[in-house]
Parts: sequence; structure tokens; C-alpha cells
Amino acid sequence: MADVTAVLGAQWGDEGKGKIVDLLSENSDVVGRATGGNNAGHTVVVGEEKTILHLIPSGILHKNIKCIIGNGTVIDPKVILEEISGLKAKGVSISPENLVISGRAHIILPTHIALDKAKEAAASKEKKIGTTGRGIGPAYSDKVSRTGIRMVEFIAPETFKEKLKAHVEEKNFLLEHYFKTEKLSFDNVFSEYSQYAEQLKPFVKDASIIINTLINSGKKVLLEGAQGSMLDIDHGTYPFVTSSNSTIGGIISGLGISPLSIKEIIGVTKAYTTRVGSGYFPTELNDEIGDSIRNEGREFGSTTGRPRRCGWLDLVALKQAISINGITSLAITKLDVLNKLDEISICTEYKINEKSISNFPSSPEIIAKANPVYKKFKGWGKNISSAKTMGELPEEAKSFLSFIEEQTNVKILIISIGPARNQTIINDN
Repeated sequence: MADVTAVLGAQWGDEGKGKIVDLLSENSDVVGRATGGNNAGHTVVVGEEKTILHLIPSGILHKNIKCIIGNGTVIDPKVILEEISGLKAKGVSISPENLVISGRAHIILPTHIALDKAKEAAASKEKKIGTTGRGIGPAYSDKVSRTGIRMVEFIAPETFKEKLKAHVEEKNFLLEHYFKTEKLSFDNVFSEYSQYAEQLKPFVKDASIIINTLINSGKKVLLEGAQGSMLDIDHGTYPFVTSSNSTIGGIISGLGISPLSIKEIIGVTKAYTTRVGSGYFPTELNDEIGDSIRNEGREFGSTTGRPRRCGWLDLVALKQAISINGITSLAITKLDVLNKLDEISICTEYKINEKSISNFPSSPEIIAKANPVYKKFKGWGKNISSAKTMGELPEEAKSFLSFIEEQTNVKILIISIGPARNQTIINDN
């Protein structure tokens, strides 16, 4: 039987997937990244060293692990080369032997970034998405409209030149005549990015064949999700979502593997909820408690540095993520952030016009009217960051976790009580 585990976000991203993937990578042979671009940021803390990864899977920090970036991603060549260089400077070994980039992955160009920023700047306050401005959305738009440039074309000089010429001409028309901003020089882009293509060429391979061969040979494979389920382009809080499928379907198609090969799906959720940018957030706390959670949890984007919006754990949204992903176990992160709170709440349902609903609405108008109904818990009022087992946690913390398990009908497998690798409880009874 295939030994494949998928790890994905069960909220609006930033759940701490990087730490969980890093932890599980120790017992893996392969780590694959399926979707998103450098709008995602995974923070991994090893000893005193903090590493932020945007495109390269967290498994790269372990020796003898093959890391694969799948066809469902969009890659900024400049950014990934900077990431490779930064990791090498830290002593991390990176070569075409342990890092594979799918030839089917689409690239992000300066035109995409310029369009991303111009569109967000032109939008009214109510319609701003809160994009990172990294060109992700425009790159995915080109992919869907069948005008994108893939890695396999990027590394073929004549093909790249021909496709880039048409691409720059079209984007410059939009930049100049619709957004009234500066055009980009084709010669400058081609000259700069041709150098990046030459450097990345050895890494570009047929990732789907490679990962399937490894799965079929019995290797332990870990699949790494980006963003979170509630940001999924189809199942999230549209239009305030990312530009790809950040659910299990995106992982399957983004790496070109069979769903039958996946043995376990771990959903990562904080003990509370955060989101970055605009969009619906029923349990958001715009008060001192929200500020306290933000400061204690250091809730600032690893990609953008933006302060995250904070609120109580939302079981309506979490159950939605469990349902659409088939989540088999949960990883609860940042439980320690709640250490100092006298009282902690969990949202169990919404009330809309006095009517209770327990399913996450697809209509933006309904979500906007949702009032969360809370179950309150007594805080534990002590530092839990040194606990090694579930038994060492305070009774109040155990009650909090048990309630989540009972309400979701999903076992909590991992509990993170701090940023370091050893600040983790594996609940494998």
C-alpha cells in the first residue's frame, strides 16, 4: 500500500503547516509541493535558526529528502533562485538531485506583478482582495486562458522569446491604456529572465513521472499544501480567496498523482483563527483579546509582514474544511498562544436572523450577516510550552482539545505548543 500523507491548511492559511511538514519530513523520503506561489510562506524554526520558505518544500531542511515542486504551482524564477541562494548560504545542500521543478509549472513574470499591483491599486476599498502583489493571480489567469508560459517553454530560448514577445505586447497594452501605468521593456525582461532560465534548467523535469515512480516503489511521500482550505478558489470565501485550489483536489492535480495513493490527510488548524487581507471572518475579534492573540502569537505575515486579523476558533469553517478534504486527523498549532487568557471561546454555529446554521454558507451576503454562537471554556493560565505528553497538559487545555475532537469527529494527532521542533506533542494513543 502506498505510504502517502497530505498536510493542508484547514483555515484561511498561516496555520503553521511549515512546522508540521518539517516535523513529518524526518520520516519521509519525498516532500511534494502542489499549488500556489511565493504568496505562501512557511516558517520553520530549528534551534535558534528561523527559516522562511516561499516556494521550496520544507523538507529541503532535511538531508536525503527529494523535494518536488509540482505542476500546480506558479513560479517566479527570480524568487526561487534567491531562495536557493539563501538556503545554500545557510549550509543547506540543493541540487537537481534533491530539488525537482515540474516542467508543466507556469512562470510569473514582471508583467504579472505589475498587473497585480495595478489592479489592486485601482480597486475600491470594498473590492480590494488583499493580494500580496506577487503576480500570482495574473499568472493563474494566463494559465486558465491558455496563454501562460510554462517552465518547459521558459528553458527553451527560442520558444521563450517568441511567447514572451506576444505576452509583453498584450500586458503592456493593458498597463498603458487601461491602468495608465508604465510599460515594461521586452528586451530587458528577456535578457534578465533568460539568465534565470539557464540557471533553473537542470532542475526542470517531469515531476509527475518522478513522484509516481517513487510512490510505486514504496517510498514515504509527504504532500505539502499551500494557503488554506477557506482560501480555495472554488470552496473558499469567494472572491476573497487565492487563485488556485488549496484543498486536497489541488494537491492531487497539482502533482499529478492518484487520490487512491493517499493514506492520510492531516488538516492543520490553529487553536484560534486568523486571516490576512480582506474577506469574511465571522469570529474576528476587534478588541483587546484580538490584539493580545496577535501579539502573543506574533501574527504577522511571513511573506508580507502584514498584521493578521485574529479571532476565536471557528468550528463551522473547520467542519467545512474537514468535509471537502476528507481530513483524517488534525494538527492543532499555537495552543500556547492562549496561555494567558482567563476565558477561551469556540464558535459552534452561526445565527442568521435568529436561525441557527451549522454549515458554512456559500453566499457572501449570508456570511456577512452571520453571528457566531460560542461555547466558553475556562483558560488554563499557565505556560504549557514544555509539556511532552497529553497527560502533562492542564485539565482545562485537555477539555478544550477534547471538545474539538467531539465536535469534528476527527482525532487530534499533533499539538504544537511553541515554534521549536521539540515543542510538539504527538497524540498517538
